Amino acid sequence: MDINLDALPLAELKALRNRVERAIATFEDRKKKEALAELEETARKMGYALADFTGESSAKKRKPAAPKYANPADAAVTWTGRGRKPRWVTAALASGKSLKDLEI
Repeated sequence: MDINLDALPLAELKALRNRVERAIATFEDRKKKEALAELEETARKMGYALADFTGESSAKKRKPAAPKYANPADAAVTWTGRGRKPRWVTAALASGKSLKDLEI
């Protein structure tokens, strides 16, 4: 592909430079995506998932925790004990109850 750069106006040269810089910046990412797609296709043809070899799926997917505590006013509202305490837990603790009292 020969481009006569001397014949192009300045605006087109700058636009071409921007396109080249973008292509260079994204080149490695594009190549990695192509390689990953090829690896996934090869694994699929052999009856496997790529995650079977990398072990990534087990680390990313975590089973939800079972609820440990229930709201005394509404047993359908539960909390696993992870993360921030729900308002009903905070209110129950403030009223003198303990987490042991709220256990399912």
